Amino acid sequence: MKSYRKTAVQKLLCLLLCGIMILQTGFAVFAEDEYYEEYYEEEPVEDPHMPAYYEPAQTDSLDLWPQSPAIEGKSAVVIDLQYGGVLYAKNPDERLYPASITKVMTCLLACENLDMNDKFIMTESAAFGIEPGSSSIYADTDEEFTMEQALMALMLESANEIALRIAELVSGNVKKFSELMNARARQIGCTGTHFNNPHGLPDVNHYTTAHDMALIAKEAWMNPLFRKFCTEDYYNIPPTNVQPETRYMRNHHGMMSGMSYAYEGVLGGKTGYTTAAGNTLVTYARRGEIRLAVVVLNSVAGAYGDTASLLDYAFGNFRKLNMKVPEDTDSIENRFLPCEKYLIRNCGDVRPFYYRSRVYVMAPQTIGPKEIETVRTWHKNAAGPDYIEVEFLYQGNTVGNAILYERNVLQDLLIDPSVGL
Repeated sequence: MKSYRKTAVQKLLCLLLCGIMILQTGFAVFAEDEYYEEYYEEEPVEDPHMPAYYEPAQTDSLDLWPQSPAIEGKSAVVIDLQYGGVLYAKNPDERLYPASITKVMTCLLACENLDMNDKFIMTESAAFGIEPGSSSIYADTDEEFTMEQALMALMLESANEIALRIAELVSGNVKKFSELMNARARQIGCTGTHFNNPHGLPDVNHYTTAHDMALIAKEAWMNPLFRKFCTEDYYNIPPTNVQPETRYMRNHHGMMSGMSYAYEGVLGGKTGYTTAAGNTLVTYARRGEIRLAVVVLNSVAGAYGDTASLLDYAFGNFRKLNMKVPEDTDSIENRFLPCEKYLIRNCGDVRPFYYRSRVYVMAPQTIGPKEIETVRTWHKNAAGPDYIEVEFLYQGNTVGNAILYERNVLQDLLIDPSVGL
């Protein structure tokens, strides 16, 4: 009897121990999903337990604006890369986690501050600053790379240890680099963004909005070096002083030519995913004269379907609209001293400004120039002539931007031939 009781107790203890081990394993997997980014980001991650967000877009409320498709992503923006018009906006100012599309800003700052001809050595703090399991090319301490290799690894393989090393190279450490990221974001015009690291792994103090991310994506696209790193299909890093094998890398954006979700006109972009952020995606595309950036945040079943629907919508409903503004000069009221009036030819109390080229906006086919409002902001410039930023609005929504440049004063000087210089 005692032997039977002893055996039963042993079996009970064994079952309890097995249960505890299963629970611990489950918690470990949950923690990994929560804090680590999926290594392969090109395939959308579906979670049947997450709700679909079929909320209406804010741009649908504009009169004569084409009705947009329903998308699952919590927030999204489509922006025109040439003129800055917002073609589509759904929850554009809601703060959400960006995941690895953070690296768009990281890559831009590297292009702006580092010499692409330089080489560098991986530090231990960068090589082992990310826990195992996150996106990586497994760079090791004292391994040597070129800047081109590093930025290809950053944008194609989403290498988090490379992001850390870039932060060190640009600013000395991650904290100072994060401060630079935030300063650059404010300069671009972001109002709802705060970066706390260069890679995008979960952090409660690391967030952005779809509109801010669209502004960052547009600014980055204007840099030719950045375009090189986000549009490359394949890239190889040959054996290094530490790694004897070639590293083969490919762009994980699934909508590029030859990929699973290929879409005609997609040029490149950046993918992202964490459990906290969901699927995030930045996509660059072009058809004819239209060049677009699409940002989708917190997509529940992969951002590719949402992005394809938004590209269909934008390419099918919008066109480049000539605002027919004066190309030569445009004057604003300004007070001059009597001596200045004598020197400036035929100006009176106005200051001449001009557009350097014709002015266009991106607008629906149902809207003409007369329906668009013009808002001007005069900017003082300590290092050169003043300029006026012109924003074109349709019912409060930006459809384009332009710059009025101050005319060269030398062109307007009245020089008396009888007076020596």
